[in-house]
Amino acid sequence: MRCRRLGGLPLLLLAAAIVATMSATVRAQSSSSASNTGVAGVAIDAEGVLRTRFYEDFGKEIKKERIAAAKSALDPKVTVPSKLRKVSLNRLEQVILDHQGTLTDEMRHLAGLLRVRYVFYYPESKDIVLAGPAEGWVADVSGRLVGMTSGRPVLQLQDLAVALRAFPPSGKSTSMIGCSIDPTPEGLAAMKQFVSGVRLGGAPSEEQVQAIAEGVRTSLGLQTISIHGVSARTHFAQVLVEADYRMKLIGIGLERPPVKLVSYVDRAKLTDIARNALQRWYFLPDYKCVRQSDDRLAMELVGDGVKLIGEDEMVTEGGERKVAAGKGNKASHAFVANFTAKYAELADRSPVYAELRNLIDLAVVSAYIQAEGYYDKAGWKMEFLGSESLFPVETYDVPKTVESAVRAVWKGNVIGTPVGGGVKIEATEAIEGSNLLPDQKARVSKLREDIKPQLAKGQWWWD
Repeated sequence: MRCRRLGGLPLLLLAAAIVATMSATVRAQSSSSASNTGVAGVAIDAEGVLRTRFYEDFGKEIKKERIAAAKSALDPKVTVPSKLRKVSLNRLEQVILDHQGTLTDEMRHLAGLLRVRYVFYYPESKDIVLAGPAEGWVADVSGRLVGMTSGRPVLQLQDLAVALRAFPPSGKSTSMIGCSIDPTPEGLAAMKQFVSGVRLGGAPSEEQVQAIAEGVRTSLGLQTISIHGVSARTHFAQVLVEADYRMKLIGIGLERPPVKLVSYVDRAKLTDIARNALQRWYFLPDYKCVRQSDDRLAMELVGDGVKLIGEDEMVTEGGERKVAAGKGNKASHAFVANFTAKYAELADRSPVYAELRNLIDLAVVSAYIQAEGYYDKAGWKMEFLGSESLFPVETYDVPKTVESAVRAVWKGNVIGTPVGGGVKIEATEAIEGSNLLPDQKARVSKLREDIKPQLAKGQWWWD
């Protein structure tokens, strides 16, 4: 869609289809959303409309009290920070079945794993093991369960189940997991009609600028949310959408990130916007993230796992960026490159990005378990985790639409059209031969040997 000039009005308008939910609607023209402090979260109303919400942060004393209360409710062993906690998936499921499907908090949160760093298979005991850093957990002000020390979100069994079901013991693997937030054709047509009718002479007042922004927001209306590869009724899906939406809010300057990151709007020049009015940004895995042992009994996930790219930089075979010839937008390229470079820092400060990284890790891990035939080798049928009737995870409201967010900026004689994009996880790409990394000096293989499970009956995790 082309940019449109507004008779003498030097104004840049950007609209974003985004998804974060918190109980106050983010008004596109409001500058206050960029300066809010506290913790962000998400909420979905009865009609499936996603809205953003900010929660006031706890004071230090209240936080200490909540951590103390959480510690008292957990097994002391699980609250001790661990550099490498190990979880046997098939033993965990067997313990759950032995207890007639009753889950403890320890099970629901995978003994406090903060991230999966390794997958090991032990032919002797038939254990499929996930390993990574772990600690005790506490709910933050938005309700997210995060590490008591690190503040990073803990893994959830429900998300692992969603990922494993996408790559089950029997059946095809899921080709793509992701989400997209897009304006409707009717909304784009209505916005075009509204913009064509705007007539202003000279420099507009702040009230006029904001009135135009509100008109664009209203004419665009609700934008459509699409979920791919997993059920839209899962926590997994909600995290995908929230991360995507809030990234775009940052891009158009409506959410201030907790790290130094220049928004696309602040970088954009008139020539950039005129060439590429419609910007699309996508979260993708860094597919060169798997280091595999020579005997294929161990793998390590390396790197930060996530990158942001523009549509004209879609990933080629091997996971490399490639800018389409003759195209490009310097401001967009700089924004997505900076976002990627800052991703680890963002994930440490904003839990939703750590959650997105965890979901990508879980998808890659599940694809690896299936591809290496660990299910068959272990004789693991995943009868509990793979069953929605025994372990329901499709319990969330479906995110269907989100209100358009629009920002008005005094910059150049243009109106920019919506920012789109989404999340695309093609997990099997990470385990293609060209992407696999060698296990130099057999370090991963040796680690597997050093931590062989020697567990008592009913035990499913250890440090």
